[in-house]
Amino acid sequence: MSPKKFKNPREKYDFKGRTCSITGVGSYVPARVVTNADLEEIVETTDEWITSRTGIKARRIASADEYTSDLASNAALRAMKMAGVKPEEIDLIIVATITPDMPFPSTACLVQQKIGAYRAAAFDIEAACSGFIYSLEIGQQFIMSRTYNTVLVIGAEKLSSIVDWTDRNTCVLFGDGAGAAILQNRPNSHGLLTACMGADGQKADLLSMPGGGSRCPASAESVAAGLHYLRMDGKETFKNAVQAMQLAANESLRRCEIDISQIKCVIPHQANRRIIDAVAERIGATPEQVFVNLDKYGNTSAASVAIALDEAVASKRIQRGDLILMVVFGAGLTWGSAVIEW
Repeated sequence: MSPKKFKNPREKYDFKGRTCSITGVGSYVPARVVTNADLEEIVETTDEWITSRTGIKARRIASADEYTSDLASNAALRAMKMAGVKPEEIDLIIVATITPDMPFPSTACLVQQKIGAYRAAAFDIEAACSGFIYSLEIGQQFIMSRTYNTVLVIGAEKLSSIVDWTDRNTCVLFGDGAGAAILQNRPNSHGLLTACMGADGQKADLLSMPGGGSRCPASAESVAAGLHYLRMDGKETFKNAVQAMQLAANESLRRCEIDISQIKCVIPHQANRRIIDAVAERIGATPEQVFVNLDKYGNTSAASVAIALDEAVASKRIQRGDLILMVVFGAGLTWGSAVIEW
């Protein structure tokens, strides 16, 4: 018998639960493409400036009557098709988003209605760009504990609805989209080996949307002050993102007793090409290992790594049995990483 190529970190706890695998993935982006040249007509910027500083060439923007729940539902149906799962087989829906259709009910409940998964429990989580990794770990607990057999996890955002299109420092960065995964037990597969999650609320002000909550309810004054738009301290966010993603990635590798050379595909949060390159260099990943689609979609927050995972699978970058490292960072501040046996 050949030696194990990695360690399941849960072995030290005499793990008796079921393993949890991703059995289907799917993604959806709106039809409308907004290029850097298009943004040149809106704000004082250039394609060269955006590309050199971010690596972004275009982003998808949802139409006025296309909501986060619509993006999420389309991605979910594609993941369900790949997994061969019917709506009535879904036990739980988790949607990670910072741009829900409305404060309540949850976007997950709206998705449940749209895909016809009427048996499913449903709730949203909010961990900004880290939301998909957080959701994977939450969903996994229900599979491992045998509480549920099939969990649908979605990262979905309509960030165009909270972007200030007069602010050239932020409006060039973000786009809309959704990615989904079906979680189930797959016999004789380890699936999600580990997920590291972290947060630092002391740095909450670096990336936020001040208006709309109980601290600053919507009013004529809050709207006039632009408090319902996303705000970001780019320099400090960059520095903290690189550091947190490096630490999270290395912790996941350490837990599984593997090194970066054993990872087939690294899927980082698609926020900025400079961040991706810096993190890859610090963890020792080669350019061939790192999957990047940032140039096409910009930063889609919780949807980012979910869309990238679907595209990596579709392009045959990932085969059954390969090890994947996903690593993310977002407002909160939050961060996370996961090692998955595909």
